[in-house]
Amino acid sequence: MLSFMDACMLWRRMPFPRSGSTRELVLAYGDLAGVDEHVTTVIGFVESGNFKPSQADVLGELPELMRRTERLADGATGADPEIARSQHAYAALLDLVHRQYLEAGGSPG
Repeated sequence: MLSFMDACMLWRRMPFPRSGSTRELVLAYGDLAGVDEHVTTVIGFVESGNFKPSQADVLGELPELMRRTERLADGATGADPEIARSQHAYAALLDLVHRQYLEAGGSPG
């Protein structure tokens, strides 16, 4: 498994996925952007040790988002399967980063 710092570095360097051509992929894109915003609290912890987790249910939202994007990839055509898989991979990385962040900061989750 990736260490917390390696996962953070990978996340911060990974380009944000595209939105796709279907309404469902655009909605997933928006939801992913919202969760990504909540996970940015990790940056303050990495840079200065400031542990202040988001009040949003990040770990509740990400598994559902991963299930949605996985289903969207299965039924998509054209470039959309790759876009859905990239959204899924990005969500999975956010999940890993946020879980490790909560562990490193001592939060019960």
